[in-house]
Amino acid sequence: MFFDSWFGLLRVLVVGTLAYVALVVLLRVSGKRTLAKLNAFDLIVTVALGSTLATVLLSKSVALVEGLAAFVLLSGLQYLVAWLSVRSPRFSDLVKSEPTLLLHRGSFLDGAMRAQRVTRAEVIAALRSSGIAEPGQAAAVVLETDGSLSVIPDPGQAGPIGTLEGTAGEGR
Repeated sequence: MFFDSWFGLLRVLVVGTLAYVALVVLLRVSGKRTLAKLNAFDLIVTVALGSTLATVLLSKSVALVEGLAAFVLLSGLQYLVAWLSVRSPRFSDLVKSEPTLLLHRGSFLDGAMRAQRVTRAEVIAALRSSGIAEPGQAAAVVLETDGSLSVIPDPGQAGPIGTLEGTAGEGR
């Protein structure tokens, strides 16, 4: 159907504007973490917020106040998980994965790469993006909890790499 009624169109315009403004205000109040690179829980909340906004906009059976309550609930849950994660290392370990070492002093860690489903080509691309021409010029490549790859250039020292503390495979 191309057009249902003027009332339906007006409802989408009014409810959409109000829901959008409420969501923007809620995201500003909830802090920068909501808009940062996403870990698994943040991604779930972001997708759920988008789905809720779409439902509020297009479903006549969901009132604006119900949608706003869902926005507040999802943002509140995200805040609670972040708050608990900061205060409890045990809780943080439950909801967040740990970074994984994929390359150490020029050697690809094939087992870790296979377990995390990361290809050599992806690691090499991360090296290139960091201006590193050869894997041997990197002290490490780490798959971070948000899915990004961090490259640590090799300073030419044989000692431990302090920033690898807390990564899977750190004891290499």
